[in-house]
Amino acid sequence: MAICYKFECHSCGMRKGAWSDGNPYFIDESGNKIYAYHPNHELLARCIGNDVPHLCLGCGEAFNVDNRTPLNACPKCASTNISDSCELEGKPCPACKSGVLTKVEGFNVIS
Repeated sequence: MAICYKFECHSCGMRKGAWSDGNPYFIDESGNKIYAYHPNHELLARCIGNDVPHLCLGCGEAFNVDNRTPLNACPKCASTNISDSCELEGKPCPACKSGVLTKVEGFNVIS
């Protein structure tokens, strides 16, 4: 089961959502990543890695970090000020630079 979180900056209104289970994947016969999600348990059982959504707090770039080959910096601007998209609570807003991201209360989406 996965939970979707939504974060919002109350200064500029920027919103960002993320699912708690990330993007689990397996590699097919051709070497391509194939993503599998709940409730497809048969495909999930084949998964060997997870592309976890991240956000650069420097430039606002959204990107995935493969848990098998982790990144420590933004692929766009090389900032090391990056965050897992499910852990944005209390982080500075990358859009306006003056606000703080807070979890949207009452937003309850479960898969």
